[in-house]
Order: sequence, then C-alpha cells, then structure tokens
Amino acid sequence: MTRGELQRLIEMIVQEMRAADLRQPPRCECHACRSECCPDRLRTVLDAGATRVGVHAIGGAPASVASMIDHTLLKPDATRAEIDDLCREAAQFGFATVCVNPVWVATARANLAGTSVGVCSVVGFPLGATTVDVKGYETRRAIFDGAREIDMVINIGALKSHDLRTVERDIESVTTPCRDCGIVSKVIIETSLLTDEEKITACTIAKAAGAHFVKTSTGFSTGGATAADVALMRRVVGDDMGVKASGGVRDLEGLKAMVAAGATRIGASAGVRIVQQASGSKT
Repeated sequence: MTRGELQRLIEMIVQEMRAADLRQPPRCECHACRSECCPDRLRTVLDAGATRVGVHAIGGAPASVASMIDHTLLKPDATRAEIDDLCREAAQFGFATVCVNPVWVATARANLAGTSVGVCSVVGFPLGATTVDVKGYETRRAIFDGAREIDMVINIGALKSHDLRTVERDIESVTTPCRDCGIVSKVIIETSLLTDEEKITACTIAKAAGAHFVKTSTGFSTGGATAADVALMRRVVGDDMGVKASGGVRDLEGLKAMVAAGATRIGASAGVRIVQQASGSKT
C-alpha cells in the first residue's frame, strides 16, 4: 500500500468522524463510541423496556415486520426440499428476500417467480478469506443466476492487519458489479471479531465503497448481532445506508431491540416465528 493510498483512506475516515462529531454529542468516558450508543448504557435502556432509541429507517418505515426480514437458510447441509419450503414461507408471509447460498440462487429465483420476494445470496461466506477476483466472479455469477441482493463478508484478516487498501479493494470487488447491475450490496463486517475502532473503520470503508448496507454478522462466527453494535454502526454510517442485524435474532423482542438500535433489515432463520408473534398468531 502506497503512502498516498494510506493518506487518502485516513482522510476519508477522519472526514466521516468529523461529520459525526457535528451531529452527535461527545464520547462517553467508558467507551470509544458516542454516548447514546455506549454498550452499557444502551443495554440498560433496552432492559428497562425501551422500544425506540433513535431509529433510522432508510426510505421510511417498513410496511410490516415481514418486509424487514431476510428469510435465511445458509446451513451447509440444506436440501432442495428445505429451500423449496423456505421460498414457500417467504411468499406466504411476504418477507423481503430469501437468503441462500450461491448454489441455490437459481432454484430460489424459479420458486419465487411472480412474487414480490427477492433472492439474496452470500459472497466469500462465511470466512471472507477468498481473494478479490474470486469475490468479484462469485458476485457476478450470483447476479446472473437471479440474485437481487448480495451479502459479502469482508477480508477480516486484512482489516486486523491494518491493510486498509486491501479491505477497500475487497469490498469494491462486490459493490462495483452490484452498482452496475442495480443490485443491493451488504457488507458483513463480523462484529464479534472486531474492536470498536475496527468496526468504525470497516463501516467507513464500506460507505466509501458505495455499499447499500453494513451487516453485523454471518451467524457462523463467535457471536451474532448485538444492539450495541447496531447502534455503533448506525452512528458511523448515518442516515444514508441501511444496517442489517443478523445472527441470533430469534423472536419478536430480539427484532424490536435491533430496530430500536437502528437496524433497518433483519437476517433470521426464525422469520416465521417472528411474524407470527407480531400478528398474535400461535407460533
């Protein structure tokens, strides 16, 4: 990485942080984040029963709980019958998308033809440890097969090595073909493996690369989404991007906590249960 490239990335991050400084109150003493999204304070507020903590909704509030949810099945042993069931449930309940591994994109697209449900696929999943050119090809192939949203996993090792140029190229290998084809791109930063400073850096680079969303987790690492991480990510990206909470959202209360913290999309395998709870139906 050249000195010029490093300086450009540093300036980009500084500009984003200065913009946040103009909008937000000072940092709290106990954490390197804004006072409202201090993890301890946020947990206290949510435990007390809060249902809103500064919600930011891209494009306005969703029409229903279901329209916020990517109905997800990413386990390696998923069968065709299970994918068929996933699509049937998505069409029945009106989920935003089904989120499936690349091998099932064409099947899901065929199952959902004529419905409003989109197909989301994953790239570099679940480790993020594939090369830039492979992620670019994987993205283009998923789009060719019918994906309308792409959730990519960043090069986590490059981020933790402070190789920010590689992280930028890694994300752009996905966001560029998505932008060219009018496809929604989401960047999974795997929050459970990152410090707060690394989360801020990852979100800043994702925003600069033109991603539509930042996303907390794959659900296959050491932890899933937390309200504190969602709040921090929302503070960094502002109102211009979506924030997707994924991993461990198993019921309506969990979804409410993520929305209260600033999430505008939820990735969940328990989507049917959540929608049934929201409507008062028997789960």
